[in-house]
Amino acid sequence: MNWLLVIAGALVGAPLRHLTDRAVQTRHDSVFPWGTLTVNVAGSLVLGLLTGAVSAGAASSRLALLLGTGLCGALTTYSTFSYETLRLAGPGTRLLALANVGGTLVAGLAAVFAGVALGEVFWE
Repeated sequence: MNWLLVIAGALVGAPLRHLTDRAVQTRHDSVFPWGTLTVNVAGSLVLGLLTGAVSAGAASSRLALLLGTGLCGALTTYSTFSYETLRLAGPGTRLLALANVGGTLVAGLAAVFAGVALGEVFWE
């Protein structure tokens, strides 16, 4: 049963990643991967909220599998982040590559910590 929860979450997360990435990226006339940054930060926030809910006893381990492993696992993308950073590491865009790495790490960590804090406030 657990693997079905993961699959169900991923069935929503993967298309959501693609659609969000395309919607965000088409609004920016830039080689910077704003869409990937958006899905990674959003997924970190959702995962943080879920973690706060689970630690407060307001969410079950099954919900964590559905949303955390399935949805967030398919929504966020380390491989695309890595590929896009590598693509930016060429001449003329090296600073964008560094900005992508730094921005993704800082914003992702800030989002997950904020999510946990919000989750604990909402559910404790």
